[in-house]
Amino acid sequence: MRMRIHFSFALVCLLALYIRSFSAFYLPGLAPVSFCDEESKAGEDCQTDIQLFVNRLDSVESVLPYEYDVFDFCKDVEELRPSENLGQVLFGERIESSPYKFKFNKGFKCKQVCSTKTYKQGNKDDIAKLDFIKMGMQLNYQHHWIIDNMPVTWCYDVEDGQKYCNPGFPIGCLVAGDGRAKDACVINSEFNKKNTFYVFNHVDIKIKYHSGKQEGWTGARLVAATLEPKSIKHTDEKNLNCDGGNPMEVPAEFNGDVSIIYTYAVTFEEDNTIKWASRWDYILVSMPHTNIQWFSIMNSLVIVLFLSGMVAMIMLRTLHKDIARYNQVDQEDAQEESGWKQVHGDVFRPPRKGMLLSVFLGQGTQIFIMTFITLFLACLGFLSPANRGALMTCAVVLWVLLGTPAGYVSARLYKTFGGEKWKTNVLLTALLCPGIVFADFFLMNLILWGEGSSAAIPFGTLVAILALWFGISVPLTFVGAYFGFKKPAIEQPVRTNQIPRQIPEQSFFTKPIPGIVMGGILPFGCIFIQLFFILNSIWSHQMYYMFGFLFLVFIILLITCSEATILLCYFHLCAEDYHWWWRSFLTSGFTAVYLFIYAVHYFFSKLQIIGMASTILYFGYTMIMVLIFFLFTGTIGFFACFWFVNKIYSVVKVD
Repeated sequence: MRMRIHFSFALVCLLALYIRSFSAFYLPGLAPVSFCDEESKAGEDCQTDIQLFVNRLDSVESVLPYEYDVFDFCKDVEELRPSENLGQVLFGERIESSPYKFKFNKGFKCKQVCSTKTYKQGNKDDIAKLDFIKMGMQLNYQHHWIIDNMPVTWCYDVEDGQKYCNPGFPIGCLVAGDGRAKDACVINSEFNKKNTFYVFNHVDIKIKYHSGKQEGWTGARLVAATLEPKSIKHTDEKNLNCDGGNPMEVPAEFNGDVSIIYTYAVTFEEDNTIKWASRWDYILVSMPHTNIQWFSIMNSLVIVLFLSGMVAMIMLRTLHKDIARYNQVDQEDAQEESGWKQVHGDVFRPPRKGMLLSVFLGQGTQIFIMTFITLFLACLGFLSPANRGALMTCAVVLWVLLGTPAGYVSARLYKTFGGEKWKTNVLLTALLCPGIVFADFFLMNLILWGEGSSAAIPFGTLVAILALWFGISVPLTFVGAYFGFKKPAIEQPVRTNQIPRQIPEQSFFTKPIPGIVMGGILPFGCIFIQLFFILNSIWSHQMYYMFGFLFLVFIILLITCSEATILLCYFHLCAEDYHWWWRSFLTSGFTAVYLFIYAVHYFFSKLQIIGMASTILYFGYTMIMVLIFFLFTGTIGFFACFWFVNKIYSVVKVD
């Protein structure tokens, strides 16, 4: 029910925000909240209390995220948990309330969060809790806090005088025995003791707000929330000093009781230069560089122009001459010539394994439509980082509702191939590829369950996913297959001979495997830069918001897969090899193999993931991405080639 409400809400908002959304790649938020201090609260529609929520903790060195409660941090007594949509659950987001509470425009310098956390040397539970915190610091696990639906960012200077705002901050850091320090330890020269962990037990929170007095609305709206983590060793609860002092050290070896006091400070600053509608800019601008994106687009456009020129030359010159020559010569002369006309009696001969091909094409059509609509909505801003979990929710709902076109395409093509086992066809269309994805996903979830990770999907959500699959998607696939089988088979422009024609000896470049391997290079060349940012957002926990660029790359990928497949299909037909059905699918689908190779390269060159469980999870989820991409690109190439072959054989005279 919750998922249906989210999807309906997106559709209702579509018309209302259509014009405004075209000017930006993301929508910063949906409903502004006004805040005011206690003195001006009377009779005003605004809030005084500011709620700070905490999300799961994750790391670039581990695929396993953990809930905030797993670490022995200060917990909220009320433990409120806002409602989560399907996308947030699937992504493993676990948002809950925190004990960090304060009122608008009422700052303070030093306040204790909860009672002192004491870890005694002889207590096994205390040792286990402290060891888990040390593990989090060693693997650079990051906090993710939220205020007014905005991430609380840690901004610091990087090279070339630029400032980077990270939507997370570390638990602490480690200075190893050889003197090497983690990134968070490098920024502070006081963190220099070997074999020592430094806990960030204090945060200075700074909140900027935009006042509505000059613009005629009540209260103020929050436009930025930043913090600076610090390590401070407090010795006395009654006399807290958060201005400095010795850092909070935890030795690598447990050689005595350890006491940690968590504190925080809050300051407010009025900043009317930042509008509420653009409050995400300072976070997003400091992320992937736009000039690299434009370089990627220009690189892809050069490839598209090259392929378009090749296809235009073939279509306008070579094909035109071929058709003119074939239509003018006598039948006897035609038999002596070579070329694509000579295989007209075999070019539409049904392929081997036509059942499997039709199933793949049905699923590929479903994925293609789902991707197009999802990216289009993302370009309008409805699936921005501010609308948490909306991207995955939208994709899942669309996939469930698009079972009808999958069943229709699969059934229609299977009937065209001369297949008669319609029950097997529709069952495979509804169950084969989704079953493979679900089996992989379930195995990965078992590993997450075993590791106690917050990314593990609850049993109830798994049941809900199965209910969506078998209760909605499968029946819709049957409906689509029913109409597909009722339609007549697709009429071919030429008749198929009873006896197959012998295929002449092929050169190396016109053999199946070299052609398929070459066919995936150009489409992959159009997407590999964009792919880097996508993998960063998934595995390096960066926000992805450049859906305008992504939609443009999607269109370029569509054109490139189509043109590359048409080119190679024409060359193979000219070599009198008429087995184009599977080859057209595999030629563009081979781009997925390059995607997998790039993912392996990314794993070893970019990530510092350690541990068998994290490695299995990375490659397990990567295989799901590769399968979906294989079906998606293969379907594009097949239908482009199918249109091309039908077009050229419909304009040539065949006696």
